Amino acid sequence: MYVLGISAYYHDSAEALVKDGEIVAAAQEERFTRRKHDARFPVNAVDSCLRQAGIGLSEVDRVAFYDKPFLKFERLLETYLAFAPRGFKSFSTAIPVWLREKLFLKDLLCRELKKLDSKFPARERLRFSEHHLSHAASAYFPSPFDDAVVLTMDGVGEWATTSLAVGRGAKLEIHREIHFPHSLGLLYSAFTYYTGFKVNSGEYKVMGLAPYGEPRYAAAILEHLIDVKPDGSFRLNLDYFDYCTGLTMTNERFDALFGGPPRHPDRDRLAQRHMDLAASIQAITEEVVLRLTRAIASEGRSRNLCLAGGVALNCVANGKILRDGQFDHLWIQPAAGDAGGALGAALMTFHGPEHGPRSVPAGRDAMKGAYLGPEFPQSEIEARLTTAGAHFRVLGEQDVIEVCARHLSEGRALGWFQGRMEFGPRALGGRSILGDPRSPTMQKTLNLKVKFRESFRPFAPSVLREHVHEWFELEGDSPYMLLVADVVAGRRKGMTAEEQALFGIDKLNVPRSDIPAVTHVDYSARIQTVHADTNPRYHALISAFHRLTGCPVVVNTSFNVRGEPIVCTPEDAFHCFMGTEIETLAVGNCLLVKEDQDPALKQNYTEKFELD
Repeated sequence: MYVLGISAYYHDSAEALVKDGEIVAAAQEERFTRRKHDARFPVNAVDSCLRQAGIGLSEVDRVAFYDKPFLKFERLLETYLAFAPRGFKSFSTAIPVWLREKLFLKDLLCRELKKLDSKFPARERLRFSEHHLSHAASAYFPSPFDDAVVLTMDGVGEWATTSLAVGRGAKLEIHREIHFPHSLGLLYSAFTYYTGFKVNSGEYKVMGLAPYGEPRYAAAILEHLIDVKPDGSFRLNLDYFDYCTGLTMTNERFDALFGGPPRHPDRDRLAQRHMDLAASIQAITEEVVLRLTRAIASEGRSRNLCLAGGVALNCVANGKILRDGQFDHLWIQPAAGDAGGALGAALMTFHGPEHGPRSVPAGRDAMKGAYLGPEFPQSEIEARLTTAGAHFRVLGEQDVIEVCARHLSEGRALGWFQGRMEFGPRALGGRSILGDPRSPTMQKTLNLKVKFRESFRPFAPSVLREHVHEWFELEGDSPYMLLVADVVAGRRKGMTAEEQALFGIDKLNVPRSDIPAVTHVDYSARIQTVHADTNPRYHALISAFHRLTGCPVVVNTSFNVRGEPIVCTPEDAFHCFMGTEIETLAVGNCLLVKEDQDPALKQNYTEKFELD
């Protein structure tokens, strides 16, 4: 039985295809359209996933949408009625879109599916899942557990913002919820907006900025903005927020509490105050999450915990949950945001209404390393690169690995395009830019000359799973770059008194360890463990680098520039290569070096994409 899951029309639209409960393919629409966070119907993602399965739409038994639009519309109306006459401008902006499109989403989805196959019986095969149930299903069903509790935290679904589900065998049920407008995700997004970053895009920047500050405003947040109970349940003081009725996240009362208006990203430089605000909201988020998980653990429903929803992408908080030790095992859906809702809707439809059986995956999980997107055979790679005007050599697989490892050891930035594209926001060695973590200048070089992004943002280490304990305080797997742990003490470099006295981003240039390019200012790192069975070629590359340098770690960042979706095709990789200072590019067995390319093909990538 094939089930096709869809998320669309809000942000990060995606498609996932499941066959008899097994995940076949999944992809985000933005990768194909080159439009960051593309929310349109995922026509390209659907086509790609069907092609990977070798089937047509007519062979799909069910189509599952990831939330219920009527419930969402109910929440919208009740919210505006509760706050009327405030918020009329926001109401008048939103309602026409709902009356024209979203309220009749079933008709809209059927029309889009009919465009793909005019004979497809869309109305008969279309199903709808609740938003948080889709998230919970995306985490529980692919997990390696027979039973688990599932904590879902995000901005808002239909009504729920935080939910607890319990999974046993093939059964998954929501047990309790916290409802809008009380939302940990929206609280974090309010500070994202206030510190000058884009909501639903820049939250990870706030997390990366937090270690440069001190949580000086944490007490004010607890006193004025959020009332947190011992069990982690919470309520927000809506007097300080404008997201219910306005067109912004915060209001003048919020500004007065924290000493000024929101930072304007184009006008105002980041100051110590913004770093302290980031540190404060990060500390509060961690406190709320830990209270929630401790209370859930005390109920004794399961020793296994799964996480999903946008807040589950906060890898610093995830690392603290793991170290807190309240659960025996922790598993996080790598596509924890709305894109993963497509997968959850498909799995929930198969295991729920269709009563499909569940078999617990052998090994780590059923996500196949998150390598679920399209891949390209060698002959097609060569044809596409030739058409794009690239000059390349075709080498044997082992030769590509050895040459690339040598280039990395020489300090070159390497574009690495291999196998299937990753599903979710992280590049995991399929569509990655790699570097030497031992270099004290690599972080700044990659940020400013390759990624064209803020200098403070940290990079992640990819480390051979068998060596992770030698470099990081982590005893276990982190294949999806969703856990933060500290560099082991023996690899750290002590700071002088003068260095310890530095503030904010002045700390950036102080090497903190033997691998400074991936060590954040607080000695932490967002770790990806690399496994030979899920990505043998990437594992082989890092192993070759290890043999050359004695270091089983490489810098791994996504293959894109700021504001660009991660590359999808060989042409995307070549264009990014030519628009940045990446020096070597490996696409399959094709090796490209910058000095061999036609200078006329160089692109100005600094202005090609809207900044995130």
